[in-house]
Amino acid sequence: MKQKAVLLLLLGALALLLTACPRRAAEEAPAPAEAPGAEVRVGIAFDAGGKFDRSFNQSAWEGAERAARELGVQIFDFEPADPAQVGQGIRTFAEEGFDLVIGVGFANEPAIAATAREFPNVNFAVIDAVPGEGELPNALGIVFREHEGSFLVGYIAGKLTRTGVVGFIGGMDIPLIHKFEAGFRAGAEYAFREDGIEGRVLVGYVGNTPAAWNDPARAKEIAASQARQGADIIYAAAGGSGLGLIDFVKEQMCLREGGAVRFVRESPFFFLNPYPEYEARCGGDTTPMFFIGVDANQNYLGDTDNDPFTLNHGLTSMVKRVDVAVFEAIQAVVEGTFRGGVRELGLAEEGVGYALDEYNMSLIPWDLQDRLEDLKQAIINGEIQVPETR
Repeated sequence: MKQKAVLLLLLGALALLLTACPRRAAEEAPAPAEAPGAEVRVGIAFDAGGKFDRSFNQSAWEGAERAARELGVQIFDFEPADPAQVGQGIRTFAEEGFDLVIGVGFANEPAIAATAREFPNVNFAVIDAVPGEGELPNALGIVFREHEGSFLVGYIAGKLTRTGVVGFIGGMDIPLIHKFEAGFRAGAEYAFREDGIEGRVLVGYVGNTPAAWNDPARAKEIAASQARQGADIIYAAAGGSGLGLIDFVKEQMCLREGGAVRFVRESPFFFLNPYPEYEARCGGDTTPMFFIGVDANQNYLGDTDNDPFTLNHGLTSMVKRVDVAVFEAIQAVVEGTFRGGVRELGLAEEGVGYALDEYNMSLIPWDLQDRLEDLKQAIINGEIQVPETR
């Protein structure tokens, strides 16, 4: 019994030690010796919300996992319990001589820039920011033209809203998220003008501190307020907080005409195929509620009955290919082509876009899909200038 008790104490101490340090991915099998990146070690430090936020962080994590599978690199990750700890994880990776250290999120930029200056022989990358104003030879900033992809999903919302009211929920009230808001508003208003509708775009932010990325309860409150004002389609760019919008939409299911809710057009959805609970709660005088996901493809989160071919409450997602950006940064290190500076990804580079899959194929009409391709090309060609600010 004494030996068993000692063993349990040792195991407990080991578990505590592992949770306090950067760790190698448990899911990653040892790479075969012949893999091109078998000797490459990559450390990835996550933003607020954690690597399984089903959005921004998780997209980055999926890119790292792909690199482990396809290139054989060794992936280690660090999730800070507090944002102030992120610099500690980044520095630990650098001190141990990792080949690449990635900071996920603009909040990691100061730590990445400072550590890159101190460790010139280590490569660094940061998502959504430019370290050292792009002048560090060993640090790459990867940024996106989120306003371009947001324009497309805003146009979808403007075309398919039955109430003429759509909503936007931002996480932290900062210029980066203003790009999502500005693009979404521009796309919705473009659609309203085409259809002769005096539509509205409602806007709310979760907060102005990093906690805003992980407060789904507050996002749910904002969604409920926007729905009461008639918003039947709501787009969230709020990290983990966006899950609160998704929960609200799946619980609310539909809007009934009356009060502030007015139907300004006939239902644009001809193939809803409602699931039984929706049919029981929502009648013919209602319209479905939808969310628009962000960063990762979140369409599947709108499925209520494990059947993608019944009504899905995820209208689409503004896909931001953080996964591809992370994979390509790691690949450059493996191939010896990594360079510091800035890499910007938009529609032309297929770095942003809208998601179309089995969950929402019946919700986005063919003619609308064709129109979206025209708009995408017009943006790429400079014929449509999408605003980046409010």
